[in-house]
Amino acid sequence: MTAVQTAEAGAVPPAGPPPPAPVPRRRRRNWAPALFLLPFFVPFVLFTLVPVGYAFSQSLLRTERTGGTFGRRTTVFAGFDQYAEVLGDPEFLAGVARVLVFGLVQIPVMLLLALVLALLLDSTVARLKRFFRIAYFVPYGVPGVIAAIMWAFLYDPRLSPIVDLLKDAGAEPDFLGSGMMLWSIGNIVTWTYTGYNMLIIYAALQAVPSDIYEAARMDGASEAKIAWRIKVPILRPALILTGVFSIIGTLQLFTEPQVLRSISTSITSTYTPNLAAYSLASADNYSEAAAMSVTLALATFVLSFGFLKLTGRKADS
Repeated sequence: MTAVQTAEAGAVPPAGPPPPAPVPRRRRRNWAPALFLLPFFVPFVLFTLVPVGYAFSQSLLRTERTGGTFGRRTTVFAGFDQYAEVLGDPEFLAGVARVLVFGLVQIPVMLLLALVLALLLDSTVARLKRFFRIAYFVPYGVPGVIAAIMWAFLYDPRLSPIVDLLKDAGAEPDFLGSGMMLWSIGNIVTWTYTGYNMLIIYAALQAVPSDIYEAARMDGASEAKIAWRIKVPILRPALILTGVFSIIGTLQLFTEPQVLRSISTSITSTYTPNLAAYSLASADNYSEAAAMSVTLALATFVLSFGFLKLTGRKADS
């Protein structure tokens, strides 16, 4: 009986052998992403992870002398004892509290100035935009030591023309005194990094299509409303990025107090955590300096990650 006759009779044709199972293809590995990440990953490992790992290993050791002051120096394993000493050091904790207060005031002021400058440059009435972009960025191009020395000259009451003008006006500020020193440093940091943060925010503004602004103007929105209702919400990622950079830089505060320390007695060797670690290393106490540096690195990571989580929750809500 043929297949046609079998189909007409309603009979089911005999089942044939099952089709062969498909041969699984071997997945090809794509190495292109790894190659693109290599220029970043190699320096990151060599100049970040390796130094941090070496500092952590050194922080677990302790140098002791046997046989008196001029005895032989030996290195012994101390575990986490030095971390306990660092966290129990009142001068180190005072330095941490000092930079936290510094950051709570200086970072918002600096980012607000950077935001205002970026919005002014991006407005339709702005002129000479290229000149002002360069002018705002110039302070960041000045080396930190040179900037601190320049401002030290302007703070010194024996040399500063600004102090002389303020005295003629009836004010007698003591920029190098203990009451104003922290904010004198904050002025230097703000002057240096406002233009850098402004460029990041301004670059984010340039990526926004101009059609959005044109539609808002056609609806009757003023430039102030466009800036507040459209531009500022769009700039949230750029503001978060500059905020993280500023938090990291605040906890690493070193150059400005180190330079001003030479002309003012208000700055001690433990004025900031970074300065305290440097002073310990200068005194050949490398293990405790390493423990202090690792503690500071962990604090920087925790604060930066906490800031990202906090701002991320606000963005989602």
